[in-house]
This record gives sequence, C-alpha cells and structure tokens, in this order.
Amino acid sequence: MSPDHGFDIRGRLGDATPRPRRKRVVLNDRRRTRQVARTIMELEEQTSVGEVLVRHLVKVQLRSALLLTGVVAVVLLGLPLAFWAVPSIGDVALFGLRLPWLLLGVLAYPFLVLIGYLCTRSAERHERDFIHMVEQ
Repeated sequence: MSPDHGFDIRGRLGDATPRPRRKRVVLNDRRRTRQVARTIMELEEQTSVGEVLVRHLVKVQLRSALLLTGVVAVVLLGLPLAFWAVPSIGDVALFGLRLPWLLLGVLAYPFLVLIGYLCTRSAERHERDFIHMVEQ
C-alpha cells in the first residue's frame, strides 16, 4: 500500500531507522507433516490402511457403548426383578417414598445422565487416541 494510507512503517519512523531483520518461523517438522498428510490421505481416500484404522475406532467405540448398555440393562431390569423376588424390599420407605418408587422413579434419571456422560467421555477418549495414532 502507499504511504499516504498510513501503512508504510518506514515512512512513520523516518528514513534513519534501519529496516527490521526478517526472521524465519518454523512451526512444525516437515518430515512429520508428510507422514501425517500421508495417513490423512489414506483415511480420506479410504485405502485399506485407512479402512483398518476407522474399523478399529468403530469397534472400540461400539464395545464401549455395548458395555455401558449392559450396565444400564442389568441395573434397570435387575431392580424390578429384585423387588419381585424379595417383596419385603418394596415395603421399605426412605424420605417418605417407598424404595421402588425412589429407585425407579427418581434415581433412575441421574443414573442415566451419568451413563450418558460416561459414554460421551469414553467416545471422546477413543477419538483422541485415534487422532494421536494417526498423527504418529
């Protein structure tokens, strides 16, 4: 741009000021960049290596989700079974509510929120591991 627009720094500082020295900024190692680019290219082009990596990620996330689904099934289906097997548990009252209502009607929702949080955290951890593996 021209000096009359105010963008010429030497015009503002005066002619006696020496020109600042240029510095080279290196942000990343070039060899590593090529390896990461090659792996990312394999993922994008869906080559056999990329397919194996993505399949592994999906398998690990599915295993984690099924494990947490099993925990939910055992707890939420086990409680009515326990109340049916031992009917005297249903007569216990806490905080003015009978135990079956308290466990299945009130405490089930915070339990499901906790399971959702754990599932999300697990999926994010697996994705971080996948990205770390791709970048190496």
